[in-house]
Amino acid sequence: MLRDFLHGAIFVPEGMTPPDISITDQPELKVYTENFGNREGDMCLVCESCGEIAGAVWCRIMNDYGHIDDDTPSFALSVREKYRRRGIGTTLMKAMIETLRLAGYKRASLSVQKANFAVNMYKKLGFEIFSENDEEYIMLIQI
Repeated sequence: MLRDFLHGAIFVPEGMTPPDISITDQPELKVYTENFGNREGDMCLVCESCGEIAGAVWCRIMNDYGHIDDDTPSFALSVREKYRRRGIGTTLMKAMIETLRLAGYKRASLSVQKANFAVNMYKKLGFEIFSENDEEYIMLIQI
């Protein structure tokens, strides 16, 4: 399931063709899902609608695009296209931030393409830009 959601989390600019799901087998993406649930700190929350998982948010400490350090979990978020722009992503993010807080984490990070509409959602949730390059931000939230 997380592989499908990871594929859905890949930002595809307007007018571009989404990559094949096999892209999630590349090492830089596999870190988000490989053996998920077997590492300390792996956490996942889902939203269900009418018997279907509409969205998922998961965190783990990993050397991913949003990596800050080995004590800071990185977020991944994906909402199925037909459920987007209904507040599901925001709700999932808030729930995971609280889950991380209760687990004793002090901060969390994520990586997001600058052109992704989700940047504004992350800012509203309290994420701040930690660093950036030409295409993406690494954002950090203090929990």
